[in-house]
Amino acid sequence: MTRPGGRATPTSGPAVARAAVIALSGLLGAGALAAPPPQPSVGETLYRRGLLPSAEPVQATREAGATLRGADAACVNCHRRSGLGSSEGRITIPPIAGPYLFIARGKSLEQQGVPFVDTERINHEAYTDESLARAIREGVGADGKTLNYLMPRYQIDDAAMAELIGYLKDIKVSASPGVSTAVLHFATIITPDADPVKRRGMLDVMNQYFVDKNNAMARTKAPTLYSSHTMMFRVERRWQLHVWELTGAPATWEAQLRKYLASEPVFAVISGLGGSNWGPVQKFCEAQSLPCLFPNVEAPVGQDSDFYSVYFSRGVLLEAQLIARELAQTREPIHTLVQVFRAGDVGEQAARTLQAARTDAGQQVVNRVLKAHAASKDLAAALREVGPTDALVLWLRPQDLQALATVPVTTSRVWMSGEMGGLEQAPLPASWRAVTRMAYPVDLPGRRVVRVDYALSWFRMRKIPLLARQVQADTYLACGLLSETLNHMVDAFVRDYLIERVEMALDHRILTGYYPRLTLAPGQRFASKGGYIVRFSDPQGTGVAPLGDWITP
Repeated sequence: MTRPGGRATPTSGPAVARAAVIALSGLLGAGALAAPPPQPSVGETLYRRGLLPSAEPVQATREAGATLRGADAACVNCHRRSGLGSSEGRITIPPIAGPYLFIARGKSLEQQGVPFVDTERINHEAYTDESLARAIREGVGADGKTLNYLMPRYQIDDAAMAELIGYLKDIKVSASPGVSTAVLHFATIITPDADPVKRRGMLDVMNQYFVDKNNAMARTKAPTLYSSHTMMFRVERRWQLHVWELTGAPATWEAQLRKYLASEPVFAVISGLGGSNWGPVQKFCEAQSLPCLFPNVEAPVGQDSDFYSVYFSRGVLLEAQLIARELAQTREPIHTLVQVFRAGDVGEQAARTLQAARTDAGQQVVNRVLKAHAASKDLAAALREVGPTDALVLWLRPQDLQALATVPVTTSRVWMSGEMGGLEQAPLPASWRAVTRMAYPVDLPGRRVVRVDYALSWFRMRKIPLLARQVQADTYLACGLLSETLNHMVDAFVRDYLIERVEMALDHRILTGYYPRLTLAPGQRFASKGGYIVRFSDPQGTGVAPLGDWITP
């Protein structure tokens, strides 16, 4: 091997190893070998976690005498991660990001290059480091007046106070990447194992929604006047959609996403479509502080402790929790719980979740794994030894459910995945319907009809083919939520603030599509929390009946 210029390079030994590492680092965009993320500052830890530099919990008291410690006393609970404040009913929590605290009375936010937020109290006196420390410790504002009784009085020494105030000054309120004076850039991410029919249906909805949004903006020639304590002009921006199609093995996706983000900076990821593995996408968005709003994923890998990834539902993982609850309440003893799923499909993840729950309860669990591309006739062999005292859970797609027509039913205790099987449209043979219960993680058909028909009417008016009803309805809902959220953000295009405003928007949303209710409190990342267990009402039709009330596991 020679370098350019004819100099020989070694073919073995430490030099080659170092060269390989460098080459691999470049190939992966430094993703695999990147330095660990920087540790949070003392001020950030105090603000977000309520921990002092000594790692001891900070202590604070409210005017009424209540004592708060540690995480319960953290500033983030009220002033939020963005530092831009919040509101709950009639209670308004003002922003405490530096520019809002230290701006002089009478100075225009717009003139200072500070975005307007509707929780800002414009006419307060400008804080100094000393008066801000007094406010935090004693609950006295810059004007000498007592702050709201909800504001805790903190026990913080001078060194920690300086760190906290320094952190507040550093909170960014300028527009995030992907925002220009004329355009808001968004991405949607599609994994290579995503269903191609669902992909087309999702993109049909997104492309048309963006067209409609931009056409509506073009018809509004004058800027929109916004009023709340002050009058400002909000500049309407055109929406631009970037489709990030991933290829190859999941191990390469993060590098691909880094390349996409570098060449096409976006404000947020909206909707999207995953197959059996969304993990690298979730990891990337969290690492990049990039909001990922309501992707169509059947088995989300996220946790409520994450911040930037928000989902409508836990999908099949929620179904596993629903079935686990049912099994725990079954009075007749179950000899063995048998689960059937195809290797590599999301049913495998659901089966692991259910197995963990039942193993902890002392239940014997046997998993029958079908090869990813094996013929449906192999299903009969997987079910051959299921006996009348066993319970059976089917994590199967419609094609496999149809194949059950030639397989005898050997137990009266059968559960199936509604998410994977097609909900009430599941082609389960009549002989199986009488004994099968379905985990149903959405609202019942009769109760959701009005909410879903709103989206379906929009599809019909725009001649969008109905290819994947729930994916398309969820995509339309995600776009609508984004639009409503941005309307309330005015010009404060900060990514953390976007997530916080989405949480607020969900509480007031009436049209919630397939879901009876959507809520996201801080520390929650799954907007729909429960589901039903249903049975089929007749041998052939699509009727289903709940076997109880809405269940929140």
